[in-house]
Amino acid sequence: MSSISTAAKRRRIYLLASSFLVPIVSLGISAANAQQSASPDLLPAIEVRPPPEPKRTRVEPTTAGAPVSRRAVPAPTQQPPSEAKPTPTVNNGQVVVSPTAIVTPIEQVASSVTVITAKDIERDQRRTVPDALATVPGLNVVQSGGPGGLTSVFMRGTNANHTKILIDGIDASDPSNPARVFDLGQLLTADIQQIEVLRGPQSGLYGADAIGGVISIITKKGEGPPRATGMIEGGSFGTFNQTAALSGSQDRFNYALNVAHFRSTDTPVTPLELLPPGQKAIGNNYDNMTYSTKLGADVSENLTLNSVIRYTDATLRFTGDTFDPVTFASFPAAAQSTQVVHQLFTRQEAIWSVLDGRIKNYFGVNYTNHWNSNISPGDAAPTITTGDRLKYDWHTVTQLAPYHTVIVGAEHETETLHTSTLSAQNVNKAGYVELQSQFANRLFLVENVRQDDNDRFGEHPTYRLAPAVIVPFTETKFKASYGSGFKAPTLNQLFVNFPAFFFFANPNLKPEESVGYDAGFEQPLFNDRVRFGSTYFHNDIKNLIQSVSDPVTFSSTLVNIGRATTEGSESFVAARITDRVRVRADYTFTRAVDIDAGLELLRRPKEKWSANVIWNPIDPLTLSATVLHTGSFIDANRDFSVPRLLAPGYTVVNFAADYVITDQVKVFGRIDNAFNVHYQNPTGFLQPGLGVFGGVRVANYGVN
Repeated sequence: MSSISTAAKRRRIYLLASSFLVPIVSLGISAANAQQSASPDLLPAIEVRPPPEPKRTRVEPTTAGAPVSRRAVPAPTQQPPSEAKPTPTVNNGQVVVSPTAIVTPIEQVASSVTVITAKDIERDQRRTVPDALATVPGLNVVQSGGPGGLTSVFMRGTNANHTKILIDGIDASDPSNPARVFDLGQLLTADIQQIEVLRGPQSGLYGADAIGGVISIITKKGEGPPRATGMIEGGSFGTFNQTAALSGSQDRFNYALNVAHFRSTDTPVTPLELLPPGQKAIGNNYDNMTYSTKLGADVSENLTLNSVIRYTDATLRFTGDTFDPVTFASFPAAAQSTQVVHQLFTRQEAIWSVLDGRIKNYFGVNYTNHWNSNISPGDAAPTITTGDRLKYDWHTVTQLAPYHTVIVGAEHETETLHTSTLSAQNVNKAGYVELQSQFANRLFLVENVRQDDNDRFGEHPTYRLAPAVIVPFTETKFKASYGSGFKAPTLNQLFVNFPAFFFFANPNLKPEESVGYDAGFEQPLFNDRVRFGSTYFHNDIKNLIQSVSDPVTFSSTLVNIGRATTEGSESFVAARITDRVRVRADYTFTRAVDIDAGLELLRRPKEKWSANVIWNPIDPLTLSATVLHTGSFIDANRDFSVPRLLAPGYTVVNFAADYVITDQVKVFGRIDNAFNVHYQNPTGFLQPGLGVFGGVRVANYGVN
């Protein structure tokens, strides 16, 4: 218990230190992970209309990826009505950060990346990240029940622990989790500016855990005059949500403060056919409070300080399983279990620019703390685990010549696990180099290589090569990538034993390893008002960590013996039919196979497709409809007593609408699962049926 109290004390000290230091030194994060920046300048900026003023100021634009000086300059005079506006396109000037750790136009990126913007999230009214990711090609999002349930993401058929999750450049994974994954079910969308889903092995830049890819979440950054917003929403399943935010920038300082509350008191999760006779189902009850802050200050022409702090306090009451002491059969418990989660994510960063910004040095400190408490009916006390990660990093971005940029970086990371009986720690050091080049605005090339040095398994090199070329005249984009990835053994796998069950950890485990490639094309038509494309991908994974048993002693342990292959294709078509009507459709085919057993991997549907239609019949009104189909897949039953079964596919239809009443008030509503389809994903856990929700959003200006 002393280790737990020590960890709690450390967390309180860090919170107090952050609260004290940030106001004094006016820190604000721009995270660099790999190190990408926590506060990148994503252009175009959030679309808001500043309040009317006789004389207004604007933020002076800077080069992509550079820290922004907030000195005011006069706003440009309004263009004459006769001047034509730029023709909107499918991508509409979208930029991304995660493929290279540098802000780059998406047209110049060879990697397969899907972008979900704040505008997309608000239009479709997705309140949690799992809901926002549901239609992304190449992903299968599996949530054990409704909001707050354990959420796994299978990217391109790889394991759920093969996707790296970044929040403002901070590694969000939980060192105390047996698989060292981050539960996306705890992440709300209220303060998110952009989600980038980067597919394919990315360890050459991001290190461990990026075998399947990276999900990079970038939160909102303060810009322009002070802006206060608020939202209130209610609806089915006892839903009652609220948000409040204050953001803006003045002179050399920018700020964004957010509070979000999500509550759902009665979400049906347990299938009735699993309940013993006479037992009633109890709906899940979930409550989440999330507080976040992003601050930035240009101390001088050459020095910028940034800070990000994010804290989540969530409680889930859910129906767990119990066992018959005679038959050992498993069935849903009559009383609920309780899970409490406290998550802290912080980054403090300094950016030093020299030679007129041609060289930028990033110095950062990341700290994360995961505190988890679980108690089931009949338990004398909760099971508490704590996972900490402290990371120091430096990298420099240097423009060697026009259109040729090199990144050199190094990092030192310590992760710690605390339980009531054990404390364990591991250290990883790494260095990496990346070169991003552009030739004649037609050929784009990214190369990176990384060397990790881990205290447990030693050195491990990774790499990635990603070229893209745009053909003249047809503007066809051909793209490809080839790279390696690895998943480091977790602290649980290395050190946590369960002698009562004859299970013993293996401190000599090696990393899981992969090599993967993809190749595809994109074709724009009619001045990019229509775009379609397709990409083939293939991953070979070896040294998968699996459990083996000794038939003599009946003991079990973990060893590196598994092998798997995943392959498939991702295709899309998107079009701006008119300035008021947009459509998009995605199709994914995935084949994921255990090589040794010759069997399909669990929870990897072969087929998935989605379609989305957005219509603005009049300026204040936006309507959207989304269809998501997930094909049948191999799964196990709720307690895995049936290790393989065929789970049926399902199709879900959602509708959303919002109407801007004034510049300060907007009303909205949505219907989820409009046809009340009953389905389970995973098997044994119902997904929410028909849900109707509505609310109002207010702001002092620019509510839309």
